[in-house]
Amino acid sequence: MLKEIRPAIVVLAVLTLITGLAYPLAMTAIAGVIFPRQAQGSLIEKDGKVVGSALIGQEFKDDKYFHGRPSATTAPDPADASKTVAAPYNAGNSGGSNLGPTSKALNDRVKQDVDKLKAENPSAPVPVDLVTTSGSGLDPDISPEAALFQVPRVARARMMSEDRVRELVTENTAGRLGGLLGEPHLNVLALNLALDAAASR
Repeated sequence: MLKEIRPAIVVLAVLTLITGLAYPLAMTAIAGVIFPRQAQGSLIEKDGKVVGSALIGQEFKDDKYFHGRPSATTAPDPADASKTVAAPYNAGNSGGSNLGPTSKALNDRVKQDVDKLKAENPSAPVPVDLVTTSGSGLDPDISPEAALFQVPRVARARMMSEDRVRELVTENTAGRLGGLLGEPHLNVLALNLALDAAASR
């Protein structure tokens, strides 16, 4: 019996070393050479200090900043570990809410968000990405329409002209990859950093 088990143990050990250690280390080293910024998490720095990642959204609540998509991520409730509480953009618990179109909780939350946004800017239709969460709950980007919808609020809070804020939106809009793939979008953190820089001039 040992004769049959030994080859299986050897194969398991060899494959574990190759696929669990050698391959990941090799891919990490190659990625670090070819794509150093991306391999380190696509970190964004301001004044030499890391302020976030281009890949993970952040919650901005202040009126003087552009807001991202809602986040459905949660964390354990500190008061009761059997329950969860909202923890926006919690990278340790990435995932959507799994609430479907017939969910009363989802419909109530979306309705509240729409009503709040309509009060903020009654003259424009509310972009869908400002009231819906992404599958990961970590989406760092919004559509140009979602950014333009927020221009009046941001301009008012910053005491800047709406035209100048619109220019920043245009300057920070990334187009389709190769002109074909994806949709135009803006990274909310990068846009807000550009906004801070423009306001400080």
